[in-house]
Amino acid sequence: MLGRPGGRGLGLRTGLPCLPVGSRWRGGTGKHLDPPASGDLPRHIAIVMDGNGRWAAERGRSRLAGHRAGAAAVRAVVESCARLGVEALTLYVFSSENWSRPRAEVAGLFKMFVRFLKSETPELVRQGIRLLAIGRTGMLPAEAGRALARAIGETAAGGGMALVLAVNYGGQDEIVDAARRLAREAREGRIDPGRIDRADVERSLHTAGLPPVDLLIRTGGDMRISNFLLWQISYAELYFTRTYWPDFSRDHLVRALESFARRERRFGGLRD
Repeated sequence: MLGRPGGRGLGLRTGLPCLPVGSRWRGGTGKHLDPPASGDLPRHIAIVMDGNGRWAAERGRSRLAGHRAGAAAVRAVVESCARLGVEALTLYVFSSENWSRPRAEVAGLFKMFVRFLKSETPELVRQGIRLLAIGRTGMLPAEAGRALARAIGETAAGGGMALVLAVNYGGQDEIVDAARRLAREAREGRIDPGRIDRADVERSLHTAGLPPVDLLIRTGGDMRISNFLLWQISYAELYFTRTYWPDFSRDHLVRALESFARRERRFGGLRD
């Protein structure tokens, strides 16, 4: 139910454009990466883009200047993930707790959000990237909500990577929304409460139709989840870096992917 809590799942398209396994992918500064075998490439990457404010403070600039610098990192990471063949990339754009920030900063963030959508949507269309959103998007400022809906509509035909923006999003809120939806279905007699299982919960989440998160990246040095995709990261690999988000380049992404490829994922089982 991306972009509209309470709606239906998105049904991801297959046949994503990607480089053939065994080809070489060029990172941002000339570094090459042999893409790992398909089983080692994350299908779904989620990123907590942290450190914009500290990046700006260390340079004597405003917090909004840090957010503007972070937009360039978004472009580089989105393009790199799409080229590599990642199925879904979810970015934590604005949490449900971020409303507590200074009013001027929040207003500036949403103005920047609108400009970013308007400027980047044509490139997303060109690359076949499909834009989606999760969170309680009906509570966004009117102009931001309209710009988001327009960008989602204009990219809907894309057959490539799903770029998911978490806006006014909180993992606990998402689970509450799922519980409310299931409660309504039970009240209406469409589901037996005693037979509700994980699949029912998953189809009721904002991310219905997306693969589980394989790799969660957090920039900025903090090592916490911050209420992000609490259900979806149950078996995700976690990658923390002290690099601030505006400095997070293609090469930093390569390092995260290399770390992921070296890990043994057992999902609760034992090593063979």
